[in-house]
Amino acid sequence: MELINDRIAAIKTNGYQLDFGNVFEHAFNNYKKIALYAGLVFFVFTIVFAIAISMGLVSYIGVKNMEEFNTNIKHYSTVEIMPTNILLPLEAGLLLFSSIIAPFTAAFFKMAHCGENGEEFHVSNMFGYYRTPYFWNLFFGTFIISLLSSGFSILLELSGFQFIGTIISLLISFLCFLTIPLIVFGNLNAIDAIKSSIIIVSKQPIVLLGLLIVAIITALIGLFGFCIGIFFTYPFIYSMYYAIYSSIIGFDTEEDKEQFDYEI
Repeated sequence: MELINDRIAAIKTNGYQLDFGNVFEHAFNNYKKIALYAGLVFFVFTIVFAIAISMGLVSYIGVKNMEEFNTNIKHYSTVEIMPTNILLPLEAGLLLFSSIIAPFTAAFFKMAHCGENGEEFHVSNMFGYYRTPYFWNLFFGTFIISLLSSGFSILLELSGFQFIGTIISLLISFLCFLTIPLIVFGNLNAIDAIKSSIIIVSKQPIVLLGLLIVAIITALIGLFGFCIGIFFTYPFIYSMYYAIYSSIIGFDTEEDKEQFDYEI
């Protein structure tokens, strides 16, 4: 903990240098090591989650009401602004869901770290961060970021400033994108991880934004492979996050490896 805090304090005072080409190359090399395994895990669990959500939705709404529900969904998808009685419960559900699966998605960073060091990673490890203290920090970190992001977006959308709301929502997500890696590798609590992410990102926003845009474009290439390819290109985003974290914070000494390489 002291090591990571010292590094963040140094970054806050002196900033840091980040080479676009080196980070991209690092991310791509890491991605090649985990692409197939991460893609298969992502594909299988997406299907499992989709089935579970569908079953829960049918159970909650009732089979008899599904036709009416589908009709309402089609109708609300065409309106510019959803009614608050629909919008708020929907956003609350998405907020809770994203917070609950945060420990699952965090495991992809552990997978990237294992791939980097030639270590084995098992399917069971995908649920390793559901134990304390990781779960609560990942849950609350994601919850706070999503609440701020969606909260500003909804308020501005209802006020007639939908575009501005979208920009602010994206800005919050961008500033906080290193929160989960800081919790996973830096062992920070949710609040400290969010604050540290904002400090780090604000020092090199242009370079980091460029890297994330390239990562997203690369991930979207999978859509051209009958859409199934997205499952195998999307993990590149996690490799990019990992490469960015590694380049800024680093795992360059044995002491660092002992500090950051948690067993899950």
